[in-house]
Amino acid sequence: QVQVVQSGGGSVQAGGSLRLSCVVPGYNYCNVMSWYRQAPGKERDFVSSITRFGLPRYADSVTGRFTLYQDNARYSVYLQMPSLNPEDTAMYNCKSTGGARGGVFETGEKWGQGTQVTVSS
Repeated sequence: QVQVVQSGGGSVQAGGSLRLSCVVPGYNYCNVMSWYRQAPGKERDFVSSITRFGLPRYADSVTGRFTLYQDNARYSVYLQMPSLNPEDTAMYNCKSTGGARGGVFETGEKWGQGTQVTVSS
């Protein structure tokens, strides 16, 4: 069974830094890995994504502030958030879209368990 495992998150003051990680141990590679976030009473928003070839995309709200990169050797992706704002407070979820396992490509989306990011003023 393929699981999406994410870690990181926590509580910081405004201007603090956090790094989120996401890995799918059961896959040889993930086609696309993405981060989304959702605050209470708000819609779930796209944050960032990266292809297995390392091409990143960012939402306008985080462009220039967050960095998404991958560790090909460990099949992990990292969302670096060096200077957080209270508006970044949300539940963050990693999503894997497609991947290869045992030489077979699988379609579909798999979500991580989520991690809370709380930024206080």
